[in-house]
Amino acid sequence: MASLLQSSSVLLFSSPCSSISYNYCSSNRINASISLPKVPKIRFSPSKKPSRDHHLVEEPKIGDDGFTKYSIPIKKVVPAPITISVQEEGIFNVDSSMATAQLYAILEAVADRVEMHNNIGEQRDNWNTLLLNSINMITLTAATMAGLTLAAGTAGAGGSLLALKLSSTLLFSAATGMLVIMNKIQPSQLAEEQRNATKLFKQLQRELQTLLTLRRRPSEDDVKEVTEKVSALDKAYPLPLLGKMIEKFPKTFEPAVWWPEKGNDHHQFQRNNKPQHHTMKRNRNGWSEELEIEMRQIVEVLKSKDTEDYARLGSLGLKINKTLAISGPLLTGIAAVGSAFVGTNSSWAAAVAAAAGALAATVNTLEHGGQVGMVVEMYRNCAGFFKLLEESIESTLNESDVEKRENGEMFEMKVALQLGRSVSELRDLAKRSSLSELDEFASKLF
Repeated sequence: MASLLQSSSVLLFSSPCSSISYNYCSSNRINASISLPKVPKIRFSPSKKPSRDHHLVEEPKIGDDGFTKYSIPIKKVVPAPITISVQEEGIFNVDSSMATAQLYAILEAVADRVEMHNNIGEQRDNWNTLLLNSINMITLTAATMAGLTLAAGTAGAGGSLLALKLSSTLLFSAATGMLVIMNKIQPSQLAEEQRNATKLFKQLQRELQTLLTLRRRPSEDDVKEVTEKVSALDKAYPLPLLGKMIEKFPKTFEPAVWWPEKGNDHHQFQRNNKPQHHTMKRNRNGWSEELEIEMRQIVEVLKSKDTEDYARLGSLGLKINKTLAISGPLLTGIAAVGSAFVGTNSSWAAAVAAAAGALAATVNTLEHGGQVGMVVEMYRNCAGFFKLLEESIESTLNESDVEKRENGEMFEMKVALQLGRSVSELRDLAKRSSLSELDEFASKLF
């Protein structure tokens, strides 16, 4: 039994990784000794702070105890600074981006003005219709009462006579006051002003959108020019009535001006009314001496035909509007006085009141139903359009540096389209004007 335990202990401690030696004693006892391999000691040396010249992994070093030492430094990575270089001809530029932002802000303001003028124009058009109908109803009712007053006086109804006379006088007086206010503000002309302002602000809105689409780098000059156009439009077509309303009955007819003034370009154009041969080269930037002569002839046609004709029509419309504006309140006032004297002396007062009331309703219908004020404003706007076209051509031709002008072929096409003509028709018009054979207007649109 003892021998089995000894043999099992030997088997238990025997392994491939251990060496066992047996010593046999004389007393037949077995001594077993086990020798295990020596485990090496591992030493960790602290890594030194790497310098900028060291590599990421250093070469291995062998220590005194025979073991290999590794030192792995941790290299600190510093991100390189990000710099944005702005070149003169580059796409990104702080000034151009600010100018673009300003143009977008102006575009939003212009869109808001379009909506405002459109809404106010509709409101003032309603004013014209409502005031016209109301004043005519009041005037005709008062005239009818004046006629009934005459009938009541003939029948001898004293109480009815007093009531009808008082009602007719009050209605004629109210119609007179309302007519004075209506003729002063001219609602039909106010509505036409707002329609023109809406159209011009929409045109400016499209110009801004084109500028922002085609030009990649707007400048401060673009911002200044657009701001001046907005200010000129606000001044030409004000929204409030009190204090800033356009004078409806000026002493002389003047074309509308809704663009920034260019200074003394007109006088300079008159002094330099000949082609500038010292700076002009043939077909330079689309310009030639023939094109300059053609544009100057177009200006002369505009002045002698279109602008003069619309100034004449506008002056005539202004005189008619003044006459009607005075006649309406004057007739209702006469009717009010006549109705007040009904029944005192004779029957002529009632007849005068009824006749004056009927005439006042007719005059009021002609003035505001016919929208004479709107017609005057239309003539004023058309004359302003031709004046703007004249100044545009003059200021372009006054620019001595041809390269700074708009392309000549493009400019000629724009002028032709604004006048409702083709380029060939525009050239033919200029040719016939030079031969004194012109018997038509420059514009075919209006």
